Amino acid sequence: MLTFSEAQVMAWLNPILWPFIRTLALFAGMPVFSQRAVPQRVKIGLAMFIAVAAQPSLPEMPVVPLDSLPQLLVVVAQQLLIGLSMGFAVRLVFASLEFAGELIGLQMGLNFAGFFDPSTGSQGTSSSRFLGSMVAFLFIAINGHLMLIQSLVASFQAFPVGEEPFRFLRVAQPQVWGAEVFRMGLWIALPLVTMLLFVNLVLGIISRVAPQLNVFSVGFPLTVSVGLVGLVATLPLMHQPFMIALERLLAAFT
Repeated sequence: MLTFSEAQVMAWLNPILWPFIRTLALFAGMPVFSQRAVPQRVKIGLAMFIAVAAQPSLPEMPVVPLDSLPQLLVVVAQQLLIGLSMGFAVRLVFASLEFAGELIGLQMGLNFAGFFDPSTGSQGTSSSRFLGSMVAFLFIAINGHLMLIQSLVASFQAFPVGEEPFRFLRVAQPQVWGAEVFRMGLWIALPLVTMLLFVNLVLGIISRVAPQLNVFSVGFPLTVSVGLVGLVATLPLMHQPFMIALERLLAAFT
């Protein structure tokens, strides 16, 4: 008859449990996987698979007794904090592209075409939704998911389990990451916004030179056409700022 001691069970359980909780918190906070369309069984299965596959690269996990409730809650809170913060960092990169779409749509005159976004539960515009879909495909095309898993594994070296549980807040300072949305969004949208501003300036000059010309009937299709052409020309160059922002935010975990 096989018998196991409590020490043996804890030695087997601890190396899997903490990476599993941190990975599951990452899936709960990152885009795409946090949507209700993704089944819970898929998230749990992927989190368990990553936790098991990453065992050779992980440092030795401390044995935390499950009957010590205060210590257990602190360690679980640490894993949830780091996992959710990593998912939040990825979400900020996606939000910066969507914010750029909002600015571009505002200059193009497409922001009146708003609709309800069921994934976020808020009102969205066509341009921001388009850039949001494009950045989701770009995330997979540039192996962003592999970069994310690599940063997740490296986070156990930078922020070990149990050692100073809330040192992550002091080192990474996730409260200042929100500025990345505006900085990155303005960086991406600035060429198109400048081009559309120049188009509006030309239309203003035309309205002064030829007052009999109805600028509103000419200006709207012109700004939309120029904006769409500029948006198509910007898409091939989008991967560079996206990679820079993703690497900058994920560097806090490595």
